Amino acid sequence: MEQTESVIGSKSFTAVAVNCASKAGEWIKSKIGNFAEPDLKQSMHDLVTEVDKGSERLIRNLIGTHFPHHSFLGEEGVEPGPEASVKALQEVSEAEYLWIVDPVDGTTNYVHGFPFYSVSIALAHKGQVIVGVVYDPSRDELFVAERGKGAYVHGKRMHVSNERTLRQSLVATGFPADYQAALPENLRQIQALAPQVRNLRIAGSAALHMAYVAAGRLSGFWEIGLNAWDLAAGSLLVEEAGGKVTDQSGAPYQLGVRNVTASNGFVHGELLEALAKA
Repeated sequence: MEQTESVIGSKSFTAVAVNCASKAGEWIKSKIGNFAEPDLKQSMHDLVTEVDKGSERLIRNLIGTHFPHHSFLGEEGVEPGPEASVKALQEVSEAEYLWIVDPVDGTTNYVHGFPFYSVSIALAHKGQVIVGVVYDPSRDELFVAERGKGAYVHGKRMHVSNERTLRQSLVATGFPADYQAALPENLRQIQALAPQVRNLRIAGSAALHMAYVAAGRLSGFWEIGLNAWDLAAGSLLVEEAGGKVTDQSGAPYQLGVRNVTASNGFVHGELLEALAKA
């Protein structure tokens, strides 16, 4: 990548993304004590909204300070449901530089104090992700990738796992929010895959699952009905760590992909085949 592209006026895109993710992560973590009464469903919902919105505002403001002319796509500004997500992505599809942010990926985990949630920040240049950062505040793990420069965690280079078959693989998925169509399909996929893999994990943060594929902790991951902000940063982590990311028909990843398959590359064909059979 040309030096000029990754640095504007000596402000590195990656440095800003890392700074935003760690600041937002600290802030989210500082709020966790507010969830002492999980039975207060309404106030819990309000708190989640407050944390999501606050985290996104913090990130948006920081990015805006450095790059006022860049476009921004965050989960909080978009109504729930696939149609709204597709429309929101279309509206910014012409942007030269687009930041794609999930302020808290794994809010259900967060609310229950289950330490598997993350902040996901990606920067796309003309529709291609060039920076991806996923931060796990619980473990203080920062996963960073820059296109063409590899992927790192704790400053160490990440590589995908070496498993050559599904039988040896630890694979993750996620339960879709859409209970009507996507969930039954996902359950069929789980039923088909569970006997073929070493084991399955459903830990509740797509961005972290993708980061774990990049780090070699999972050999594969698939999910149905995800959004650009769930996947953009993680897709680059996986690719830069030597893995593969496609949709479930095997087409290369792009920002509009909602049904994703990510793997170490070795088990990708087998994984896609098993999902297709389901």
